[in-house]
Amino acid sequence: MIFRGTIYSEVLAMDTAVTVVLPDAFGSTTPAGTVYLLHGLHGSSGSWPDNTMLPVFVREYNAVFIMPEAGRSFYTDMKYGPKFFSYVSEELPEICARVFRISPEPENTAVMGASMGGYGALKFALSKPGRYGYCAAFSSASLDLKETLAAMKDDPVKAAARIHQGEELVRDFYSILGPDLEWNAADDITELALAAASAPAKPKIFCACGTEDYLYKSNVRFWEKMKNLPFDFTCEEWSGRHDWYFFNDALKKALDWCFGFRES
Repeated sequence: MIFRGTIYSEVLAMDTAVTVVLPDAFGSTTPAGTVYLLHGLHGSSGSWPDNTMLPVFVREYNAVFIMPEAGRSFYTDMKYGPKFFSYVSEELPEICARVFRISPEPENTAVMGASMGGYGALKFALSKPGRYGYCAAFSSASLDLKETLAAMKDDPVKAAARIHQGEELVRDFYSILGPDLEWNAADDITELALAAASAPAKPKIFCACGTEDYLYKSNVRFWEKMKNLPFDFTCEEWSGRHDWYFFNDALKKALDWCFGFRES
């Protein structure tokens, strides 16, 4: 069952699209797991069910998949734009709990995403380590945020030429962070991981990236840092590019990983 609609967000101060994929067993006495599934830079709330086998995968798991709309915000409370971090992490779960009667417990809650959505999944899970029991991030973007912002401030034109989709990203980051492109630890995935490492409750984390992906090297650098921190951390790589073929396979692996834990 796929629900596509709009809700009014007080945080965003506007109507916003949301897509929810429900299992056949929804409404049973067993609490359904909840997966917040985040789209990438060029995507929308409908990207995952439209481009992957998610409508088929949902039949295997007693889970509700919630896909919000976040534009090109990198799931951040933007300097010049809506507060998408607050919306997805605070308001959306409250709305969905009322409408779909989902379990709020961390052991029943996962956040996943690809590319910008992978960055968002890690950001939510590491910013609020007691909120999510599981996090899966595929081909995550902006894992070298400090270095990227430094390059943009030093020479925006050169940075735009060097970075994949650089001209678009420079404009996006001006809107997200402001004209000074100010680095903030709350937006830096490595800094968030370091801070969350001492939390009493931490999410289990699964990361994947294709070996032909233009973000492969930055993902591997992040994985090496995570291996030195006290997280239950899994990473996998295989041949693949930054495309829906890879994201579809990664989603299935992540769901098997996540629900394997829940069933053990």
